[in-house]
Amino acid sequence: MLLSLKNQLIRFVITGSLLYISWLLLYEFYLHPYTGFDATVVRALVVSTEVVLKTIGYTLTDYTNDPSAFQQHVGIDGSGGLTVGAPCDGVVLYVLFICFVFAFPGPPRHKLWFLPLGALSVFAVNVLRIASLAVIVHVNPDWLAFNHDYTFTLLVYAYVFGLWMLWVKKFSPMAEHLNAG
Repeated sequence: MLLSLKNQLIRFVITGSLLYISWLLLYEFYLHPYTGFDATVVRALVVSTEVVLKTIGYTLTDYTNDPSAFQQHVGIDGSGGLTVGAPCDGVVLYVLFICFVFAFPGPPRHKLWFLPLGALSVFAVNVLRIASLAVIVHVNPDWLAFNHDYTFTLLVYAYVFGLWMLWVKKFSPMAEHLNAG
């Protein structure tokens, strides 16, 4: 049993690493420099954040965002607002999540629904993060840096880790052994 677990672990590490390195190469040498990939993700985040903030009753600052820009702005009227750019778009988290689940053993039929729903839920958590940061800037701009750098980074990474653990404990062939111990 230990040998098969070890082989699965080695296969997971190699597969996950190759997938992630492939993604990095594709992103760095094609998607980022030659496409509007980041701008599209950032735009979707900003529009979704605006919907959330309006839904909970905030009036927003009217920024004229270029839909093809790599950085866009969102904010509550009366505050300095936020700049959302490629480093904060969460793409690295979506990719890490997808690579992990794809590389980890489990039934392909479950991966077909778990991967897109998981990635969408990470996107939704990122929207809530940005909306929360906009509220923080509105209430007290001095709190932004700490919450951006620590609080929400921890929460979002914990959420992704929780999704990974859900996959491992519920859908992987090792789930029986993990849940029994």
